[in-house]
Amino acid sequence: MSSGHALATDPAMQDEFNPFLSMARGFNTAADHLGLDEGIRDVLQQPDRELKVTMPVRMDDGTVKVFTGYRIQHNTLRGPCKGGIRFAPDVNPDEVRALSAWMTWKCSVVNIPFGGGKGGVICDPRTMSTGELERLTRAYTIAIMDILGPDRDVPAPDMNTGEQTMAWIMDTYSMHARSTTTAIVTGKPLSIGGSLGRREATGRGVMISANEALKMIGMRPENTRVVVQGSGNVGGIGAQLLHQEGYRIVSISDMYGCIHNTHGLDVPAVLLHLRENGRLDGFREAEHLPNTEQLDLDCDLLVPAATENQITSKNANTIKPKLIVEGANGPTTAVASDILTDRGIVVVPDILANAGGVTVSYFEWVQDRMGYFWTEEIVNSRLEQIMVQSFAEVSTTAKKYDVCLRTAAYIVAIDRVATVYRMRGLFS
Repeated sequence: MSSGHALATDPAMQDEFNPFLSMARGFNTAADHLGLDEGIRDVLQQPDRELKVTMPVRMDDGTVKVFTGYRIQHNTLRGPCKGGIRFAPDVNPDEVRALSAWMTWKCSVVNIPFGGGKGGVICDPRTMSTGELERLTRAYTIAIMDILGPDRDVPAPDMNTGEQTMAWIMDTYSMHARSTTTAIVTGKPLSIGGSLGRREATGRGVMISANEALKMIGMRPENTRVVVQGSGNVGGIGAQLLHQEGYRIVSISDMYGCIHNTHGLDVPAVLLHLRENGRLDGFREAEHLPNTEQLDLDCDLLVPAATENQITSKNANTIKPKLIVEGANGPTTAVASDILTDRGIVVVPDILANAGGVTVSYFEWVQDRMGYFWTEEIVNSRLEQIMVQSFAEVSTTAKKYDVCLRTAAYIVAIDRVATVYRMRGLFS
């Protein structure tokens, strides 16, 4: 979803909107505090492997269309690559590079034994049939299969992909491996090795992060007005869980617009309307506004849970929250992050706030490899334990170095990966 900020033609603005440059800026700020030497910086910033593939796919009308896809493996020092696959028209290499690096830091900040990877296919799923999407997914899996594996690279759902996509990937890989390999992907249906609690995990991690941040700044959920940008797997579930915790959700959005009610939305009713109608349009108990106005609404907590580059130098000086919890990957540009810090707005960064998804993906991978599955209560309890502990470590680091939570999260993550690099040494 876009909030209306088109990619600028000015070169400086183009740099601001480049997610890989934003990632690099956050990395180097933290590396300066850690005193990392140039050699380790070069190793940790560069992806281990980049694969670009083209896949001919037969469409329903009998024509053949060629699609382009990517799989970028950023780092394997701490374990197999882990990261989603997105299907979208605007997928590009810099975006996938940034997302793969963020996955490395995300896995490290919550201290799970994965490195970072990411994949993407340039396509518009909204214009494709289920059969076309299945054939594209299987063609993409075959094209990147040489670098996949439960001990090498474990994909997961991302934008415009889900449980069914993961089932197709698992089946394609298993047919070629000549054995059912459930641990090749996470985010699968429960019937073929998925984990209870996985679908809600990212939104639950956002909720847990919000709770911990409120404790830190002395606020209470019942006195907190929340704007949630997005209503999908992160925004919708996150809003529902925050609502259950007593937060007052005053706005939520989809790709067509947003709804707003200063007295608070009935979130279960909103999500029911969304499921039945496919969009928020027509929900009666709220004011309807364009997406371009949502981030300017009065609130105490803002949860950007849509896509990257939503909070930029164009709006960072005017948005009004006391706290931001980043549900999406890279929703705030590096320039905007500095502005928010100067304004005293607390930001729980994406590599911490939305790490609930990859944490429960790790649980799913472990369960698949054991062949033994946990109850949802155990999954949620272990997720909360990891998220609370990770938030405390980042908060302590922020105080130690006198930095914002974003820089502190990078410091925690990079220090762990750098330590492994020093211990393992350089193989040649």
